[in-house]
Amino acid sequence: MADLSTKIKHIAVMRLSAMGDVAMTVPVLCAFVKQYPTVKLTVVSRPFFKPFFEGIPNLEFFAFDEKEKHKGFPGLLRLFRDLKKLQIDAFADLHNVLRSKVVSLLFALSGKKRATVDKGREGKKELTRAENKIFKQLPTMFERHAKVFKELGFSLDLSNPEFPKKAVLSAEITNLIGENYQKLIGIAPFAQYDSKVYPLDLMQEVIAKLAENKDQTILLFGGGKKEIEILDSLSAPFKNVINVAGKIKFQQELKLISNLDVMLSMDSGNAHIAAMLGIKVVTLWGATHPYAGFLPFNQSLENALTSDRNQYPKLPTSVYGNKIVEGYEDAMRTILPSAVIQKIQSLL
Repeated sequence: MADLSTKIKHIAVMRLSAMGDVAMTVPVLCAFVKQYPTVKLTVVSRPFFKPFFEGIPNLEFFAFDEKEKHKGFPGLLRLFRDLKKLQIDAFADLHNVLRSKVVSLLFALSGKKRATVDKGREGKKELTRAENKIFKQLPTMFERHAKVFKELGFSLDLSNPEFPKKAVLSAEITNLIGENYQKLIGIAPFAQYDSKVYPLDLMQEVIAKLAENKDQTILLFGGGKKEIEILDSLSAPFKNVINVAGKIKFQQELKLISNLDVMLSMDSGNAHIAAMLGIKVVTLWGATHPYAGFLPFNQSLENALTSDRNQYPKLPTSVYGNKIVEGYEDAMRTILPSAVIQKIQSLL
């Protein structure tokens, strides 16, 4: 047990964005509430992410209002005061950006214990630089998050995770996806940056091959007008390929993902959402690499298909995929559709 657990009864945990990063906190917080049931957690994040934390015992969600209430330094002062009213004993900064640092400092000045995530920027620089690259596995974000709680006096064991049960699907969802499937395969073909997106023609090949098996229903995930149009064109030729983007609310999407047999995703938010729900995930990697620490939770490295480093030795060129390296545009073409299909089938 924690040496400080007698003093610390309530911890505020801050992580504001992005979607995948917020989803990556969930398995760690689930482990925490299971291992320390007498300590309360209050998660500070954007209102949109509230559904991620629903059903976690002893955890309250605190909505961060960046547009008005918590905007700028006066807003952060207000946030600190609001949190202080909740009788917070310690502050866990899982974001390590200016805003969370300000709130963390205010807690420290008021005599509370605080700990901040180390994002390991130096190691990531060594992994992604073109010259003198140090190609080795870095600690995962889950290990980095667990270390924050250890600094507060709470050691965490992430090795035996418990995941939520499959959600019961509403009539609205079953009407959308039908009821005659035996296997549900999710595909999330997009990512924030193009360097992380599998070429569309190859993804079409993958979908066409999977659709040949009529016992399999393939669900396409995405968001935004342009993505929805592309997903519509990918699903159009097949009865058992359904674009769910824009057709159901985010909460329903989470329930649907919890019912998948496998999810195929880029290095993006959907991979982490599926993983936090205990779903098997196959990930495809372009400019980025799982060694940077973003392999989805509890997933095997074997299910992360990476671009060929013999052909593209500078890979990974980036931690987040936001750097464009000339001549590396086609790196993901070295991941063959047949390999993707084989990997998915092996997990079904």
